[in-house]
Amino acid sequence: MGRINCFLPCSDLSFWEELIGDLKSNSLVETVYLFGEKIPGQIPEGCRHLQTDGQFSTATLRQLADHSADAAYALVVTRETHITLGFFALERFLQVAEDTGAGLIYSDFYELQEGGKVARPVIDYQVGSLRDDFEFGPVIFYNSRALISAAGSLKDHTRYAGLYQVRLKLSQVQLPQRIQEFLYSVEQVDLRASGKKMFDYVDPRNREVQIEMEGAATRHLKEVGAYLEPGFTEIRFDSNAFDIEASVIIPVLNRVRTIRDAIESVMSQVTSFSYNLILVDNHSTDGTTELVAGLTEKYPNLIHVIPERNDLGIGGCWNVGVHHPRCGRFAVQLDSDDLYAAGDTLERIVRTFHEQQCAMVVGSYRMTNFELEEIPPGVIDHREWTEENGRNNALRINGLGAPRAFYTPLLRQIRIPNVSYGEDYAVGLAISRNYRIGRIYDPIYLCRRWEDNSDAALSVAALNNHNLYKDRLRSFELLARIKQNTAS
Repeated sequence: MGRINCFLPCSDLSFWEELIGDLKSNSLVETVYLFGEKIPGQIPEGCRHLQTDGQFSTATLRQLADHSADAAYALVVTRETHITLGFFALERFLQVAEDTGAGLIYSDFYELQEGGKVARPVIDYQVGSLRDDFEFGPVIFYNSRALISAAGSLKDHTRYAGLYQVRLKLSQVQLPQRIQEFLYSVEQVDLRASGKKMFDYVDPRNREVQIEMEGAATRHLKEVGAYLEPGFTEIRFDSNAFDIEASVIIPVLNRVRTIRDAIESVMSQVTSFSYNLILVDNHSTDGTTELVAGLTEKYPNLIHVIPERNDLGIGGCWNVGVHHPRCGRFAVQLDSDDLYAAGDTLERIVRTFHEQQCAMVVGSYRMTNFELEEIPPGVIDHREWTEENGRNNALRINGLGAPRAFYTPLLRQIRIPNVSYGEDYAVGLAISRNYRIGRIYDPIYLCRRWEDNSDAALSVAALNNHNLYKDRLRSFELLARIKQNTAS
């Protein structure tokens, strides 16, 4: 059996008393390093201080790698919180590492909450697990040789992206391996619901971090052959005849509290072209169907469609709307919870299609509560999207923004997956592979957050399922881009 060096980030010694005791009493552990800018207080006996810049920078990862050299493996804790190792946890990490030869091992864990101990399973790593916020848990077990090689080969210096850089580099040799066992317990730190956490990556306060993460992801795509050079397939809007220029498509299921507002938002649009609203009612049972039916008498351009099928998700409903014979040249999204920010939203979207000669347009939105008062993080404008690198960075982030609009003939060709989460992301990735995506950076959409949002407070199982699916979409797209680059 090999030996292990352990690395704990430390700005508060009180977090680590129990864990340090457990590590020092285990014969597998060679050295316990406390790393950070400055250790507050007396370093515990038998531990060593490793002075770093206080972040998980490229330099910090190289220091950790260098100090792992006298042991076969390195256990790195990635956040300061109380951690309790399970029975023979280190032995299990070591056993799997030696059996698989993987450079990075991680495991499921328990979260300690007020109500007791709660299982916190993580998900399996894929080639498309390119999110910089992929949840490994706070304990990562590295093969020291692999860590040294990965850290030593990094070409870009970053302040925040060191862990991400090393993980991507290791994945090029062998994918990280998950142990589907609960090997430790951790005190829960982030108590926010999923609906609050999901927008962290677009919070303007995190912009500097995101720029670094984009650089790391872009280099990885180049190294694995999936990077797309600037350049797009030309799109021509005059090759297909349409009686209607634009159709707003709203899939809806049991939204009697919000659907009238959404419809009125569409009907208040002032445009220089003809438009309609195709509302695909997925067999609502709460009064939505009757409300919409009544509004069709008021609005002749409101098309109320109840699908014959009973197996449709949001994506399937979108396909029904897009393939409707009265769908216009451009299909524009509006969720049944949300509103357009002003009466010129449709006009601006269609104008952007023609000005930017793009196959898809993505706008910006303002986060609001149910009363339409702005809530944090405010405006989500996805300014990380650039003409040169947006479609590469799209493989790292969790979404492309809203509202989304599509050139209908292309959307009919690609089609939307029949799911109710990530369907817009899937089609956006597919379109961006060859076609330009246009952007509007002013908020033209109000994203209303309330207790009935489908992602307001997801369970761990549901959140994992969503993340696993989006990683799968990225895997498909990564492989498609490698194939396309190889053939060109």
